[in-house]
Amino acid sequence: MFQDCYKTMMLPLNAHGEANCYIFVKSQNCSFAALKISILLQSDFSLYISMETKRILIVDDEETLCEVLKLNLENEGFDADYALSAEQALTYDLCRYDLILLDIMMGEMSGIKMAKRLKADVRTAQIPIIFCTARDSEDDMVMGLNLGADDYIAKPYTIRNVVARVKSVLRRTSASLGRVAKEAEGSGQLIVEGLCLDLEFKRCTVDGTEVKLAKKEFELLAYLIRHRGKICSREQILSRVWTDEVIVLDRTIDVNITRLRSKIGTYGAYIVTRSGFGYGFRD
Repeated sequence: MFQDCYKTMMLPLNAHGEANCYIFVKSQNCSFAALKISILLQSDFSLYISMETKRILIVDDEETLCEVLKLNLENEGFDADYALSAEQALTYDLCRYDLILLDIMMGEMSGIKMAKRLKADVRTAQIPIIFCTARDSEDDMVMGLNLGADDYIAKPYTIRNVVARVKSVLRRTSASLGRVAKEAEGSGQLIVEGLCLDLEFKRCTVDGTEVKLAKKEFELLAYLIRHRGKICSREQILSRVWTDEVIVLDRTIDVNITRLRSKIGTYGAYIVTRSGFGYGFRD
């Protein structure tokens, strides 16, 4: 039934201490199938706590290509989803993604039109975009980069090249976001896209609209943003945010996190949970 069998192992732990093994098989009609096996490892979970998994969205009308990219990105430790059209992608909560791999030539809405929409929306303008397309002329590349794309990969390409470009763009954009956040705090503000905390007047605005936060909600959100990209333990949060309290229950943090996620709208998805450890604010 199968001509060849290809096996690839992936062993980065997720939040539950699991690792994944992928077995790739190639059938006679050259289609690919993959078996994914989850393995629970006994290991020092603390070594992996500070590593926030990056989420990638692949937008391409070639489903087989999407599946291969998804599996290989997951093999490198990323979370990956795909959409087979720009229209489908726009139904997703795009604020959850750290990077988008975007084809240009698709159905009714092209990748160019989708990129323009993303860059025009304050909630998605900062999401890095890599164009992956068969349009490989210099003019096409310049046009894509002028739209705000962070990289441009011409088809046909190797999966290894795509993964390397993804890692490079994420390193570059994460460092850039870190510098912007630091500069903003120096002026008395913490800014993450359309979410702004005025540290002097204790005001929170979401896309220009003021949101009323309780004192501890404001301090908790400010603490998480200052430590953006890291997971903060419950003990760290309690010692830094509830410094004036004699007795504070763990549940107090959970309740405040729930309220924050509700109040700050789409930016609530930036607050991540590591079960049994604590919370963080993703890059």
